[in-house]
Amino acid sequence: QLWPFAQCDTTMLAAWSLPCCFTILLGLLELCRAQYEHLGYPHGYPQGYPEPEQEQYSAPELPPDTPRIQLRLAGDKRKHNEGRVEVFYDGEWGTVCDDDFSIHSAQVVCRELGYLEAVSWSPSSKYGKGEGRIWFDNVQCTGKEKTLALCTSNGIGVSDCKHTEDVGVVCSDKRIPGFKFINTMANNSLNIQVEDVRIRAILSSYRKRIPVTEGYVEVKDGGKWKQICDVEWTKHNSRVICGMFGFPGERKYNARVYKMFARRRKPSYWDYSVNCTGNEAHVSSCKLGHAVAAKANSTCGGGTPVVVSCVPGRAFSPTPMTGFRKAFRQEQTLVRLRGGAIVGEGRVEVLKNGEWGTICDDNWSLLSATVVCRELGFGSAKEALSGGRLGQGMGPVHMNEIECSGFEKSITECFFNKESLGCSHEEDAAVRCNVPAMGFQERLRLSGGRNPNEGRVEVLVERNGSQAWGTVCSDGWGTIEAMVVCRQLDLGFASNAFQETWYWPGEVSADPVVMSGVRCSGTEMSLSQCLHHGAHLTCPKGGGRNAAGVSCSETAPDLVLNPQIVEQTTYMEDRPMFMLQCAYEENCLSTTSSETPASSHRRLLRFSSQIHNNGQSDFRPKAERHSWVWHDCHSHYHSMEVFTHYDLLSLNGTKVAEGHKASFCLEDTECEEGIEKRYECANFGEQGITVGCWDTYRHDIDCQWIDITDIKPGDYIFQVVINPNYEVPESDYSNNFMKCRCRYDGHRIWMYSCHNGETMVHQALVERLFYIRHSVLLHCSTTLLELKDNFTLK
Repeated sequence: QLWPFAQCDTTMLAAWSLPCCFTILLGLLELCRAQYEHLGYPHGYPQGYPEPEQEQYSAPELPPDTPRIQLRLAGDKRKHNEGRVEVFYDGEWGTVCDDDFSIHSAQVVCRELGYLEAVSWSPSSKYGKGEGRIWFDNVQCTGKEKTLALCTSNGIGVSDCKHTEDVGVVCSDKRIPGFKFINTMANNSLNIQVEDVRIRAILSSYRKRIPVTEGYVEVKDGGKWKQICDVEWTKHNSRVICGMFGFPGERKYNARVYKMFARRRKPSYWDYSVNCTGNEAHVSSCKLGHAVAAKANSTCGGGTPVVVSCVPGRAFSPTPMTGFRKAFRQEQTLVRLRGGAIVGEGRVEVLKNGEWGTICDDNWSLLSATVVCRELGFGSAKEALSGGRLGQGMGPVHMNEIECSGFEKSITECFFNKESLGCSHEEDAAVRCNVPAMGFQERLRLSGGRNPNEGRVEVLVERNGSQAWGTVCSDGWGTIEAMVVCRQLDLGFASNAFQETWYWPGEVSADPVVMSGVRCSGTEMSLSQCLHHGAHLTCPKGGGRNAAGVSCSETAPDLVLNPQIVEQTTYMEDRPMFMLQCAYEENCLSTTSSETPASSHRRLLRFSSQIHNNGQSDFRPKAERHSWVWHDCHSHYHSMEVFTHYDLLSLNGTKVAEGHKASFCLEDTECEEGIEKRYECANFGEQGITVGCWDTYRHDIDCQWIDITDIKPGDYIFQVVINPNYEVPESDYSNNFMKCRCRYDGHRIWMYSCHNGETMVHQALVERLFYIRHSVLLHCSTTLLELKDNFTLK
């Protein structure tokens, strides 16, 4: 992989000998001239600026009579920076009792481990019961002590607690600047404690790549970056490092080239080696190896600095022409993530017997979550979430009490309790995975908003040989495009998409439009991956006050139709035309009904629909209250003119009949136990669907049907699409549609095999993609004509 010019094969040499040889010479010259270059993390690509000097961390000076202890976080972790507090004293690991423990004590523990602060603490062995002695009991700290041993307690080793009272803490992600690890007790069972870790690209070919996949592994200790001696380095260590930076695996590299660089420039080695088993989600869970005695010639006993070469997932693989793929396309696997705001996070769903279901969070751990992440082409798990934190799924709970070794290729290979029943979707497991640093956040910003989560969208582009900020044309700007912006900036979900931003004055220099015709499918990782006009800008409204804007939110609703209710309540009715006047006025009948005499009837396919909000926030209509429409026939206000589509399709997907239940009144019909109703249509009440509630439209109300008077007997597909125009943002649009098989013999009708999701093509998305493709044809043709003219001139 280090010699791209080696692709000049014999055929090429025969036809293009001079250009190929010239390419080889250039490659060799570039390789010889390659130098060390600073490459900070987490950005993952060259910045061009030196790091600011950090205040040096100094080890605390302790009174001579202070017991010498060392700490670690252990147990059933769901993040690397949390766990059961364990203390090493007198050659033995033990725990801390939760009696009198407080956030101040947690602060001392986290600071002693090198974290900036404590976030929370947990009693009653939340992270599992420890073993050995309980070293501290009735611990009382002020939060300013330099070590837990200086806090007031019963005395070291004096306790009447059991391990069911072991205390745990959650520390912040941020490390103390300049933190330096000092192993005063020669204890090799300690976990790695350093300020930071990075992969620094060394070869020029890798310094230019995004993401960085190969280079020196360096740790920041005492405010300085240092290399690691590779004498005791193993492939398990490389696997953990690659996983931390978003890569599912590691590969071999050309060691001779790196040995040459190590001879040319003197490395600065860290004092210790690293000992990982390979299934750790983070290097902080690896054990400290032996101390390294570096020789005067800095060859670390015949070794060289550690190098890793990581294999990126398919969505992040660099390509020669584009640098990365144009949009995130998940491979077809037995596992998927749903309900997450960004790529690499979501509720875990498993395909079993042709039906998607969820995983129960009993025993859900960072180890099992990492298996899911690697299976999907990401790195190790950043966090294993429980309690339906990223929304509740529908359908069965397929797996429970999962136990993985960490080396499985798929979560379906892990052991799980097939007999364990009783899990509800309130216990759905989810993950947040490590993904490669692509630098997308550096090329987009929100300007002029009242807070960092809203504003005018501004994009960084190349203009006249330099980089400049500009706006995005708001023509056709909608919720899907806004979702991509919020995802790119790691701000969660879109809550609104704005086509006017005069109330958010951005920088005047950024007023000109630099991107127009933006159409996204919703799977893109950055706005630049969406289809757009490129250099051929077309924006009649202009930028500035008419530029596109967004507001983002950490949470979003998620509407899901219950397919069993549809299947169980379907029937056919012949209804006299004189009883359908309200329905006729609201266009709930087919167009031929205008020719039907009042004494005749229409044949209706009737059914109930039960729409659940399984998301993390309430579903509210887009229209403001003052713009709701009053309907005399039904005596209530309609807050959404387009909320659902009911269609009957032929087996080849052609629409043969449709329902016009377009105007809905949204309210909480029923809720799960413990959740109160908040929305009611009566008396001009507030409309919406609360999280954990559902809105039921019974089969016997007007417009809850499809008019099938004109269709012939045969087999059909019945389809329901919720929020079809994406007017209201949701965390997951893929479950907004439901399809059933339908058989009609002219006298009776059968509905069967009803299901949500992606096993059949989402027609609304197909139509949107078709429109996106069609909308850029004119611009593509213009570009092709210009290219043709250029080639003609040459």
